[in-house]
Amino acid sequence: MTVCLSALVVQGCQTTKSGSVVKKDPEKAAKVRTQMAAEYIRSGDLDAAKRALDQALEADSRDSTANMMMGVLLQQEGSKLNMEKADSYFSRAISLDPKNAQARNNYGTYLYQLKRYNDAIQQFSIAGATLGYDQRYRALENLGRTYIKLGDMANAEKAFKQALQVNRQSTVSMLELAEILYLQHNAVAARQLYEQYVRLVGQKEQGARALWIGLRIARANGDTMGMQVLVNQMRALFPESQEYQRYLQLQYNTEAVWK
Repeated sequence: MTVCLSALVVQGCQTTKSGSVVKKDPEKAAKVRTQMAAEYIRSGDLDAAKRALDQALEADSRDSTANMMMGVLLQQEGSKLNMEKADSYFSRAISLDPKNAQARNNYGTYLYQLKRYNDAIQQFSIAGATLGYDQRYRALENLGRTYIKLGDMANAEKAFKQALQVNRQSTVSMLELAEILYLQHNAVAARQLYEQYVRLVGQKEQGARALWIGLRIARANGDTMGMQVLVNQMRALFPESQEYQRYLQLQYNTEAVWK
């Protein structure tokens, strides 16, 4: 599973009627242009975002958020050349403001994408420990997912539990913890977390992986009716998914834990 790009935290966009603001207040001009770029990225207009960020960095090359956003933009575009360039912008954003937790979270996402998991853990750990950072729970979710990639389930469990302490509605953490507990043969606790997850996202809004986790938990708890409901839902909605194909392989397997 890929790590989702952290939300770009932007206040309302501002506009200027002329370039005079750049001369009078370059720091403000950089922030305005960076906010505009964030909106362009959200709407998928990467070329307009690049122009806005070029203007932002021209006004104030030491603006940490503008550098971070340029890294996000280049990562979004995704070509090899731009992915390579993105690293220097993320690194510069953090060197300019080591307390910029959003930059660390986004840099961690970039590093995760490159499978530099140990480097990603370093960034997510710092962002996840930054009190007051409004996306702190997301950094902890990302941290947990990265530990899973490394097979470190103990630290993954710890990270997801921390994310739930920060945000009790962290559905990512609920689902991941439910699977971890299931694999630990703690089927009852796994069911409680899975049911909590379903209440928040809705029975019909689950993806193939969530249904697969729920199906295995139902089986472990001897809930044949609940299991059949989930099998039917997977068959109807995700017949070509890896999860449903895995179910077809294991449906007559008698092992206690299906993986």
